Amino acid sequence: MTAASIAEYDAPTPDLLASIDMGSNSFHMVVARLVHGEIRTVEKMGEKVQLGAGLDADNNLSEEAQQRGIECLRRFAQRLQGTPPEGVQIVGTNALRVARNAQEFIDKAEEVLGYPVEVIAGREEARLIYLGVSHTLSDDEGRRLVIDIGGGSTEFIIGERFEPQELSSMHMGCVSFRNLYFPDGKISRKQMDKAVTHAEQELQSIRRRYRAVGWQSAVGSSGSIKAISNVLATLKLTDGRITREAMEELRTRLVDMGNIDKLAELGVREDRQSIFPAGFAILLAAFRALDIHEMEFADGALREGLLYDLVGRIQHEDVRERTIAALQERYHVDQAHGTAVEHTALAAWEQVANSWNLHTPTDEDALRWACRLHEIGLTISHSQYHKHGAYLLHYSDLPGFTLQFQRALATLVRGHRRKLVPSVFEYVEPEDKPRLRYLCILLRLAVVIQHSRNLEPAPDFVLNAEENKLTVEFPEGWLDDRPLTLADLHNEQDYLARQDFTLEIRTRPS
Repeated sequence: MTAASIAEYDAPTPDLLASIDMGSNSFHMVVARLVHGEIRTVEKMGEKVQLGAGLDADNNLSEEAQQRGIECLRRFAQRLQGTPPEGVQIVGTNALRVARNAQEFIDKAEEVLGYPVEVIAGREEARLIYLGVSHTLSDDEGRRLVIDIGGGSTEFIIGERFEPQELSSMHMGCVSFRNLYFPDGKISRKQMDKAVTHAEQELQSIRRRYRAVGWQSAVGSSGSIKAISNVLATLKLTDGRITREAMEELRTRLVDMGNIDKLAELGVREDRQSIFPAGFAILLAAFRALDIHEMEFADGALREGLLYDLVGRIQHEDVRERTIAALQERYHVDQAHGTAVEHTALAAWEQVANSWNLHTPTDEDALRWACRLHEIGLTISHSQYHKHGAYLLHYSDLPGFTLQFQRALATLVRGHRRKLVPSVFEYVEPEDKPRLRYLCILLRLAVVIQHSRNLEPAPDFVLNAEENKLTVEFPEGWLDDRPLTLADLHNEQDYLARQDFTLEIRTRPS
C-alpha cells in the first residue's frame, strides 16, 4: 500500500492489462487485452535476472543483483507505458520476501516502472500459480497436483477446476539449491543425492496430507520443469511427458555426465544450465516423496494468474472479499456491527478524502475491510483485543492480499482503539504512515459513534479536516441523548492529543 499503489485515478474497466512477476531466478512480463471478458495475450517478455543469487549471508541483496533487476524492469517499463494503473499487477516473490533490504529495491523499481510493486506471501504465490495454470488447461473434472519450481521457493497446489484446495510454498528453489549443491557446475552422485535428500526432507511436512487428498493428474509449470520435459524428449526417454522411470534414468545420466557444460548437448539453454541440476533434484524428490507417476507441462504460471486475478476484481469477483467473509465466519465476528461501523466510517471518509488525500479505491478498501474485522481479536480475549486482532491479520494467510496490504489491515485494526502510539505503525513503510494514521482516526471515530451497538443509522455528522485537526459537528441534541458516546469522544480527544492531533467536537444548531 505504497504511495505509488494509491496514485489518483478514475477507474473505468481497462482493456489493456499487464503483469510482472519478479521471481528469484527470472523476471516475466505479460501484456494482454481484455476482449469480451477474455484475456488475449499481446506480448510476453522474460529475462534471467537471478535476483536470488544476489542474497548474501545476511539476506541483503547486492548492488549488482539489484542493478540487473532494474535494467530488466527499465526494458519492461517501455512496454507498460499507457497501461492504466488498475490494469497492472507487479509482484515480487521469494527473494523479496527474505531480503532485508527489499524496500530499497522496491523503491528503485517503482521509480523506473511508474507503478506499484507489491510482495506476495508464499501461499498467495501458490494460489496465483494455480489460477494461471488452471486457465491454460482443459476444464476437466478431477483434482490436479500443480508444482512450480522457482528460484527460491517451490509451490505445491492441489485443486479442482479453478479452486485450489491445498496450498504450500516450500523454501527451496533452483537458484538456492544451485548455490548449496552445484556451485562449481559439477554434478557428482554425492551432491545430487544430498540435494534430493534435502528436498525430500522439506517435503515431509506436506507428504502425508497431500497423498491423503490425492489427485487424478499432475502438472508442472516453470522453466525448470519445461527444460526437464524437453531433455526427456531429446533423449527419447518420453514424448515430453515426465515419468518416474524417465526421471530416475535422467538422474543416472546427469551424474555420468559430471558437469553442466555437457547439458548443451541435450538442448539446455546456456542461461539455464547452471540451475538445471538443482531444479531436477527438487522435481525428482517430489516424484519420490509424493509418489508421482507421471506429469505434464503447462505453460501458465504466476504471471498469467496475476492477470486472471485482475480480471476477477474488474468483474467484481474479488477473492479478497471471500477472504474477509471467511475470517468473519471463522472468528465469529459480529457482522451486523461491523457493517454499521463500515457505513459510518465510509460516510466520514467521503467527507475528508480530498483534504487528507485518501481518494483512491485502495484507501476505501483498506478502511471498509478493517471496519469489518476490527473485532476479530475478541475470539482470543477482550483484554487488548485490538492487539490480538492485529496479530491474527499480520500472520494469517490471506488469499488475494499482498504482504503490504495485509500489514496495512493489521495496522488499522491495531490502531482502532486505545493509544495511537508510533509503535502501531512499526510494520509499514514510512511513506504509508500518514495515510494510515488518517484512516485509523476515521475508523476510531466510527467505532465510537457505533459503540452502543443498537444498529441505528449514524447521525448526520459533518467533518472538516485539516492536516492535524478534525472537527466533527453533530446534530443538536444527539450527544445530549448519548452521554456515553460523548464520554468516549472526550477520551478519544485525549488519546489523539498525545499524538499532536486535535479532535474538536461541536453541536450543529438546528
